[in-house]
Amino acid sequence: MSRLSRATLSNRGPRDSVFNRGTADYRVDAQSYKCPADLEECVASLEDCCEEAHEIGSLLRAGTQDLPRMTKIIENQIVFALAPSSTLQRYKRDLIDEVEPAITELVEKAQAGLQALEKKEKALETKLKAAQNRPILTSQTTAAQKLEQRRLVALTKQRERLEDELKALEKDVVALERSSLCT
Repeated sequence: MSRLSRATLSNRGPRDSVFNRGTADYRVDAQSYKCPADLEECVASLEDCCEEAHEIGSLLRAGTQDLPRMTKIIENQIVFALAPSSTLQRYKRDLIDEVEPAITELVEKAQAGLQALEKKEKALETKLKAAQNRPILTSQTTAAQKLEQRRLVALTKQRERLEDELKALEKDVVALERSSLCT
């Protein structure tokens, strides 16, 4: 509680002005100087006002220190207050309908690319095995040996090609058996 609210206010009527008394009363020694009662009341009232202003400032600081965070929260709430949830859901569905086909197409392309890379990997592994099985040609080999090695390489390639054809035929047979069982 401030001193202003505790001050005793007497019913003496309007306050006397400090300047009504003249200047002679106040030109005295600094040691014997006595402050008039009216001036003391003014000082006390001013002190009370300063205390009240300080309390108000403290309350204001305490109430507004969280202002940036609260402003952000209120802005976010305003966005949702302006757009009903049904509208947001509709826009979300529209976005999904628009983006989903493109994503599906990209996934299919990625799967096809992965299959192509797996086929290349198998082909490279086959070439590596074939290269490891081939005898190394040296400069001291005779023409007959070189001819024999070429024939061996050609036969190895033919065998691999025939194995691939056999696998393809087996797949066709399995597919025909399945189709005949279904009908």
